[in-house]
Formats: sequence, C-alpha cells, structure tokens
Amino acid sequence: MDKRYEIFCLADRYFYDTPDRLSDSTDRAGEPAGFPVSHRPVPAGWRRTRSGDWLELRPVKGEFPVQGWKIHASACLDNADAVGTAVWDYCVPRGIPFKFVPARTHLYLRNAKYAGRGTSGKFATIYPSDDAQLETILDELGGILRGQDGPYILTDLRWHDGPLYVRYGGFAPRFCVDEKGELVPAVEDASGHLVPDRKDPAFRVPDGVELPAFLRPHFEARASTGVGELPYRIERALHFSNGGGVYGGTDRRDGQRVVLKEARPHAGLAADGADAVTRLEREKAALDQLAGLRVVPAVRDWFELDGHRFLVMDELPGQTLNSFFAKRHPLLSSDPDPEAVARHAAWALRIHRLVEEAVEAVHARGIVFNDLHMFNIMVAPDEQSVALLDFEAAAPAVENPRQIVAHPGFIAPHDRERYDIDRYALACLRLALLIPMTTLLAVDRGKAADLARIAAEQFPDVPGEWLREAVATIEGTPQSPPPPSTSVSTPPPAARPAPPSPPVSPPPSVSAPPLASRPPASPAEWPAARESMAAAILASATPDRDDRLFPGDIAQFANGGGLGLAHGAAGVLHALAETGAATCPEGEEWLLRHTDSPPRGTPLGLYDGLPGISCVLARFGHTKRALELTERVLDEKWQRLGSSLYGGLAGLGLALDQLADVTGELGLRAHAWEAAHLLARRLAPASGEGASPGAIGDPLGTGPAPAPRRAGLLYGASGAALFFLRLYERRGDPALLDLAESALARDLALCVRDSSGTLQVDEGNRIMPYLGAGSVGIAAVLDDFLVHRPEHAAFTQARLDILPAARMRYYAQPGLFQGRAGLLLHLSRTTTPGVTEADRAAQLDGLSWYGMTYRGALAFPGDQMMRLSMDLATGTAGCLLAAGAAAAVRDGNPLPSLPFLPPPQASTPPPRASTPPLASTSPPSANTPS
Repeated sequence: MDKRYEIFCLADRYFYDTPDRLSDSTDRAGEPAGFPVSHRPVPAGWRRTRSGDWLELRPVKGEFPVQGWKIHASACLDNADAVGTAVWDYCVPRGIPFKFVPARTHLYLRNAKYAGRGTSGKFATIYPSDDAQLETILDELGGILRGQDGPYILTDLRWHDGPLYVRYGGFAPRFCVDEKGELVPAVEDASGHLVPDRKDPAFRVPDGVELPAFLRPHFEARASTGVGELPYRIERALHFSNGGGVYGGTDRRDGQRVVLKEARPHAGLAADGADAVTRLEREKAALDQLAGLRVVPAVRDWFELDGHRFLVMDELPGQTLNSFFAKRHPLLSSDPDPEAVARHAAWALRIHRLVEEAVEAVHARGIVFNDLHMFNIMVAPDEQSVALLDFEAAAPAVENPRQIVAHPGFIAPHDRERYDIDRYALACLRLALLIPMTTLLAVDRGKAADLARIAAEQFPDVPGEWLREAVATIEGTPQSPPPPSTSVSTPPPAARPAPPSPPVSPPPSVSAPPLASRPPASPAEWPAARESMAAAILASATPDRDDRLFPGDIAQFANGGGLGLAHGAAGVLHALAETGAATCPEGEEWLLRHTDSPPRGTPLGLYDGLPGISCVLARFGHTKRALELTERVLDEKWQRLGSSLYGGLAGLGLALDQLADVTGELGLRAHAWEAAHLLARRLAPASGEGASPGAIGDPLGTGPAPAPRRAGLLYGASGAALFFLRLYERRGDPALLDLAESALARDLALCVRDSSGTLQVDEGNRIMPYLGAGSVGIAAVLDDFLVHRPEHAAFTQARLDILPAARMRYYAQPGLFQGRAGLLLHLSRTTTPGVTEADRAAQLDGLSWYGMTYRGALAFPGDQMMRLSMDLATGTAGCLLAAGAAAAVRDGNPLPSLPFLPPPQASTPPPRASTPPLASTSPPSANTPS
C-alpha cells in the first residue's frame, strides 16, 4: 500500500483531497483556529501571502536573493506558537523574509507517521540575505529558541542542539528538467545552469556551493554519529516512515538474526498525538506482557543512540501474509484451475484459523492488538504457523484503547471496543484472503456484502456461513461518530491553553449508512452505464476550485496536475467526448480559464502537462489557446525531457505532429521531427553493445542522464515505438519502422514469463500486466506494428504470449493505466487472434466488482481504492472509456480510444515524404518540407 495516499483521505468523505483544505477557520469551541501568531496584523510595509500550508511574510520593498542558505525552525504541536512568535519578533524588525505553518492541523500532518520525511519538522523558514546574516541569525535566534523541542529535520544540518537547521536551496520558485525528464524545483549551479533542488531526507552541499566555515563543526559532528559501537551489524533497511526506520541485521555476539526498530522523538505522530518514541515504548510494554508467546517476536534489547530510541527483537522467519498473493492467488490466471481454486480456499480457511488463534492468545494476556492486517501477519516458512508483527498500537484492554494507526481496509467502526476491534479486522481478513479489496470499505462499509458475493462465486468451496458471519460483523450498527478511516487520523486535541484542532468531517466508511448495496448499473449495461458514469462525473465537478475541476488521484495536487490528461480536467473531457456520454461546456470554460496562465511548473508532457491539454482544447475548437500553450512548451528546454510517452519526447512529438494538422501550423512538424531525431539517438545501442537492446544512451548530449530502464506504453520504449509508427504512417520512411521495431524489442527484453508462461514486465520486485506500465501496453503497440510488418514472427508470438495477461480473473484495481479497465480497453481494440466477446464480457463483469455509487450514480475508486476517483488514469473516466470501447465492439460502433491509439487499421502504403534521415547529425529546420 502506498502510504502517501492516507493523508489525502482526511479532508473529504469520498475523494482524495489535499490536506491543505482541512477546515481551520474555527476550532471546536467556535474561536479562531490557527496558532495565535498567525492572527497578528500584517506589519506596515510587509505583504502576507498563503501558499499551501505556509503563511509567508515579506517586506514590500527590497532586493532578495533567489537562492542561498535558508534556516528552518522545527517545532512540536505544543510549542509551535512560541517558536513562531519568536521568529516573527526577530525577523520583522530586521526586515528578514520568513514563512511558517499557521495552523495546528497542518503542522500535525507534516509530522504525522506517514508524512514526507523531506518536510517533517519544518515549521518556519527564514531567508537570510547572505552568509553573514545567516551566521548572525543562527547565533541570535538560536539563543532565543534554546531549549525548544522539535523533530529533527532530516534534509538539514542542525545548529548546535536547538531547533534551528540550515540547508542550501531555492528562495524563489524556479524549475528545470531532472534526470527523469520531469519538471522539478531548481537552483543555479556554479556555471549558472538550473539543476534540481533536491529535498531527499539527507543533508548535502550542492556542487559548486561552499559550506560556510562556521557550519563545518556542525557538519563534522553530524558525520561522526554512527552505529559502529553497537553489538549489532545492520545489514538492510526494511522500511522507513517519518517516525524512523526498521532494519534487519545480526547480533554480533551470537550470530542470531534481529530486527532493529528506530523511533525519532517528536516525529511520526499518531492520531492521539503520540510520537514515535511513545509508540515504541508502548510496543515494548505490550511485548513484555506477551513474553513467552510463540506468536509474537521476543524482545532482545532496548537502547538510545543520538537521541533516537531503538527496540531490538528476534527476527521471525517467513513472509508476511500479503506477499503470498502475487505468487499463489489462483485468480491471477486467464483460466483458473478448479483444483487450485479449491486449494486456495482451504489454505485461506486454515490461515485464518491460525491468525484467529494468535489473536486469541494475545487477548488472553489482556492485550488488544489494534492494528491487524495482512502486512502485520508473518507466515512461517512451512505455512503451519503464524505470528503477529508491529505492536506499536497495542494496548491493555482495560484501558479501552482506540485505534491510533490502522490499515484503511481493516480499521474498525467507532462503536467497536477492546477485543471487538480485532474481531472486526478478523472479519475483514476473511474477505481479503479471497478477494483482496477491503480498502473499498474505506468508502462504503456496505460493499462488504458485495465482496462476499464475489468471493462465494469465485471460491465455491468456502462455506457460505463463514462469509455471512464476516459481513454481519463488518456491517454492524454504528453507535457514535468514528474517527477518519486511515492510519493518519484527526490531529489530537491540543493541551490547554492552546486551542483544540479543527473538526474534520469523517469519511463514510464507518459512519454513514451504506451508500447502496449494489451500484445502480453494471458497466456492461450500455448505454445505462454510460449515463450513470457521466452523471457521477458531472456531479463531482467543483468549478469554484482552482486546483482541480474533477476529483481524481493525488497526483492532481502536484504542479498543474488538475489540468492534464492523466489526472485532470482534460482527460475527463476526452473520455466524455470519446464515448458520447455528455457535453461539458462548463468544463471547457474551466480549462480555458485555468490555462490562461497555467500554474508555474506545469509539466511539459503529453499526459502530465501542457501538450495533452493543447490536444484536448484543439479538439473542441480552441486552437488559439492550444497554440499558446504549445508555444510555452517550445520556449522551454523541452529537448531535455525524458523519452516517455507520459511526460517525455515521445508524447510531446505525437502532440506536436497532431497539432500541426489540427491548427494548420505546419512548422510544428519540424519540432516533432526534432523530437524523433533525439529519440532515435537515445535509443541507439550504446558503444560496445552491438545490435542488442541496451541502456538508453545520449551520444549528442541532448538529454538527461538515463534513469533506470522501465518498460511499457507510458514509461518505456513502447511509447517511442508508437511515435515512430505514427510518423511512418505519415512519411513512409521504412527507417521509422526499423526504429519502432528496435524500441519494442527493448521493452520485450524487460519482460519475463510467469508460472503459466504469460509475458509480463519485470519490475524487479513484481511483474506487471497493465496497459500503462505492463506488458499489455507493449502488446497494444505490437498490434499497430504488425499491421505494417505482419510477417514479424517474434512479435506475433510475443503478442500471443501477452494476451493471457489481459484475461486474468483478478486485478488489484479498476483503473485504466494500472488496473482492469486498461485490460478491457486492450481486448476491445486488439487484433490478436482468438479474442472473443466472452473475453470482453468477463472483464466487464470483473470491472463491476469495484463499482460504487456517488449521488446515486456509478463511480469507481482510484489508486489504492480508499477514495473514489473521476480521472482518466485511475478512475471513473477511464472505466467509462474502457466500457465504451467494449460496447462499441459489440454494437459495431466507432471505438472510443486514448490519444494516438485508435483501432489498428488495415495497412495502406503511406506517402513517402521528403525528409532528412533520422541518422543525420542535426535535426531539420522549421522549413523542412513535410
């Protein structure tokens, strides 16, 4: 599970939303919320601005540097106002710009357990004018704040032992393209070029920047801290959170395998305000009370190092329960073996009983486990016993503990107390062992009955009463309002006299009655499904907001993410238009209004940025705005973009070539040809590789250093192959087909066969079948290639070997790029022999598994399935497009499609254009004929 999503569940009942939107206008007592310092009047000659969760104050007059050494002040919830007051009182008389987090809720979220480690602890930022002022501020303000606590800021260098830290970075927003081809915040290097302003959780001095002499002792002190004196050899990092790390190692004294769990003071806050150290103390207390049980790890040591607390436990052999599904779930097959289905059912029943017995043993010692889910259950190597992991939320039942951290697919309703909290999780586990989709309960607990029905259909050997008992336990009758349904919960009440945190509307997963036992329409019921999905999409629109129109993935809260094809308004408008579902003139107007001056840092790629928006606007006749946005892209150093279809040169080149047709600006084709030239250079075999696929090189130095290779339609070489194919269809140069062939071969070289022989993309720790980043996306481009070279035997066989990946009975998510909808779209457009209407019908039925309701209409959850989504990449718009494609095939209508992926057409000899070969050493000019 991607922990980034949890804090985006707090601000809205149904959709992912930025935590910045948590209401902080008043507290629960009706008094103004926010720290008292945030309500001070703006000083004369200063301006005050709000950006995200920062409140910034700057003098109106004066020249200020755009980058340099900045100071961060760390703070806890109970001393933040005091620290903020000291910063204000120091900076305002001296004319020093600064900003701070004005509200308790936002500071809590910065310091919560799964908050970003790069921002943890940063309560205030101060911008010195030069190194001399930097030293003065550190000396003077450091003295004023001596003794104030705060989380350690991992990106920075600490000044003495107080709450001030320093880091070199940007003072003003500037952007550049990084080594992955993405637009990121930037600073100038020594030569004046913009380079990424890195904010990973480690202090570093950028190249060309000198560490001031007065900071050197602090740097040396930081570097001197180590673990060499410990009796443990730390060998690998198992997990990181904002609260600390978990490490695997060996006890040097006896050679036994151990796990070391680290807790950072004041960081990793839980729902009750407990920091990581407090929670680790609770874990040790619980394990001490459970000592001797075989179902819990044994405590070996307890110590402090450099202010961090460590708990050392014996390592439990085996694998966590969640790791079994990718390897053994029988529905990960196009034709599940009935015997394998029966074996899995028996295994699930047996494993569940072992977990029940482990939980009962913990209960017998008076402890509520309080965080039971598949990642916290260790299965022994022989699969005959289990143990429980991670007791930081465990507590004595006599204390009537509440859940302060929990997996969103297993968190109990507020009316469950003591041991019933764990019994609720055990009920969820019954469903998850068969159909691992219980995170849907975070949107609607009424979905449990539907999941049980699906489980019964797929696993007929599972006793119906066993499933009915699970549903009865899950549904229950809530007695009182619950906390939010994610492991990041409402900020704890403030200690007096500070005001309590603002109220947060609870999500419906445990408070509202079920939205509906079943969705109003199945995706197969076209056109009723089309009307229902369109109604849900339009009902979700928020035209009064500037950051997004339609709710979608958390990616829409990055720069410009609410505008683009993948996660923004452009993609939703595309899906509505392609399927004939609805017109949305208000959506077009919103997109026009918000691209009049696109947000600073909006990416330059097809799916993530301006080119994709331009294509959609041009489709609706807004060619003037489309050309304006295209000019913005061409004014940037777009040649340094990555190579991908999603955000790189392949997608940009396709967009430029299409926009040349739509707008009549034929000079755009020269830029598209330049993009093709650059891609051809990058895809050429590196020196010494011969003709075999190898790492993407850049012999002209025209792009960033190559990132680790990825495969698939959106991020791999298949996107470049698609670009070359579309250029071939326009220009007729066989060399373009050769380039497409080479690119597809590169991606196929990154595929492996699963246990059934199906080709899937190998990502190292998992294999992927999906349209966006898996083998099915490669097959989509193979379809188009084989139209022109049908005699290619290896590609013909590869396409057949990938097909079963689109026929499996279970996929973790419904989305278009990383879920079942993308497989359905492929089955609807592919020319692979043997695809039948029954294949599409089976995937349409499978898509209904995820169906939810929103305002009485059919909607689908997004990535991680903790909230609904309406976007193209992850949500309802993508499901609409896929279901529409399946209906079009059945009814003989034109096929809805993604940009540049229409149904493969019969090959006709394309015209042969007069263009320089791609092997030329320089790209063509804008005057090159096309």
